[in-house]
Amino acid sequence: MNAVEMIDIVKEYPGVLANDHVNLTVREGEIHGLVGENGAGKSTIMNQLYGMQRPTSGIIRVFGQEVQIHSPKDAIALGIGMVHQHFMLAPSLSVLQNIIMGKAPMKGPFIDLRAARAKVQEILDRYSFQLDLDARVYQLSIGQMQRVEIVKALYRGARILILDEPTAVLTPQEVEELIKMMRLLKQQGCSIIIITHKLKEVMASTDTITIMRKGVVTGVVKTSETNEMELANLMVGREVNLRIPKADTSRFTERVLLVRDLSVYNERGYPAVKNVTFSVRQGEILGVCGVEGNGQTELINAITGLTPTAGGTVSIYGQELQKSSVRKRRQHRMSHIPEDRVTVGVAKPCTITENLLMDRYYEKDFCQHGILNYGEMRRHAGELFEKFGV
Repeated sequence: MNAVEMIDIVKEYPGVLANDHVNLTVREGEIHGLVGENGAGKSTIMNQLYGMQRPTSGIIRVFGQEVQIHSPKDAIALGIGMVHQHFMLAPSLSVLQNIIMGKAPMKGPFIDLRAARAKVQEILDRYSFQLDLDARVYQLSIGQMQRVEIVKALYRGARILILDEPTAVLTPQEVEELIKMMRLLKQQGCSIIIITHKLKEVMASTDTITIMRKGVVTGVVKTSETNEMELANLMVGREVNLRIPKADTSRFTERVLLVRDLSVYNERGYPAVKNVTFSVRQGEILGVCGVEGNGQTELINAITGLTPTAGGTVSIYGQELQKSSVRKRRQHRMSHIPEDRVTVGVAKPCTITENLLMDRYYEKDFCQHGILNYGEMRRHAGELFEKFGV
């Protein structure tokens, strides 16, 4: 029996056809990959299955029954759960409180925490999940937060689980744990849809793959009968070279960034970075690896000026910057793309133009006597759209 059938789904926005007669079939008890480049329409089609958006036209069937899904509440009632790429958790509340939020067992006018704990613990035991139900969410790693979201969906009775780019923020070890988790859920009869563009991971975890490009389905294949090259070709519509040759940087000798004996405390006042020294040459890509929580975030925040240092120096082109503001570092052409792009990287209430120029709004081209020149801002943003294909 099919768990999900989406037939001729069309989703149209003003001037944009996001989904063009998309067909998607997911069987009961399978892990189904939905792959495509950014902007292919993957999340849009799943947001319609979860009730966050309504299709312009088309038919949705869940376990053989045609349904109208007007909201996530309708989807949850049908046994559909979704774990979003950016988690929907309350950081200051406990793991248990986050899981039962909105569906807590009651004893008279009060929440029955004992019954809630027993029900959640039963789910943890059934799937061999490890979670501290009393820990605050802000204390958890990204991988643990994702596990909380999955348990929250299971607590609400999900039999169809949608995972939106679930490996985007995970370490390789956490990816392996997630794949094991998905297989356990599959053994219990859960149908899983994993939205991704990471070919190795979709090949390692799925039974069937649907490929999308520019809002249309370009192929449906069994994972055992395909390979990364075929998937890449279907995703982009041309032959793709998956091997990227490394550029020869031996001609570059100038040292651009020097970090010497850097020490940083974390937000709880404990040492997170201890006497770290390294340098980066012009044209060089330097990797910093390690399991999450071992100081990588504090290291980058200290280099970019978001966190004060406890000792050591940071220099760009020979000029020390450890006492310089974030703006001063940007003026020295240092940029920072943070791991949490929603909370730290962008201002969601602002327009794309405002976000693009948020670190340059004070320049005379965009601001005169304290008044923003929106015409010039939009013109410059348009140039950036064109140059970078936004």
